[in-house]
Amino acid sequence: QVHLVESGGDLVQPGGSLKLSCTASGSIFSINVMGWYRQPPGKQRELVATIIRGAGTDYADSVKGRFTISRAGGTVYLEMNSLKPEDTAMYYCSARIRPIWATGWTDYWGQGTQVTVSS
Repeated sequence: QVHLVESGGDLVQPGGSLKLSCTASGSIFSINVMGWYRQPPGKQRELVATIIRGAGTDYADSVKGRFTISRAGGTVYLEMNSLKPEDTAMYYCSARIRPIWATGWTDYWGQGTQVTVSS
């Protein structure tokens, strides 16, 4: 079994900050890409940021300069500053993982953590 568990979502005022965390656990041989996606109410899921071991980071244009993705082992973080109401969404963690029982890679998802930006 492989699990991704997110935490850190909350209600915050515009201009505020939050830091999300996501930890991968279970029978993991290796982790390649880790990332954050979000799904605003009534809209499709969209990429927020990714971090690839040895290859750097990538961000959606809408969050560049405000959000920072980082990683420590099997945990990925998303530091969010200058939050706007349009950042309101369910935030999902994703990771490309090679389980110990497999020879290939599989994309796993967490259950999501809600971020609401409102005054």
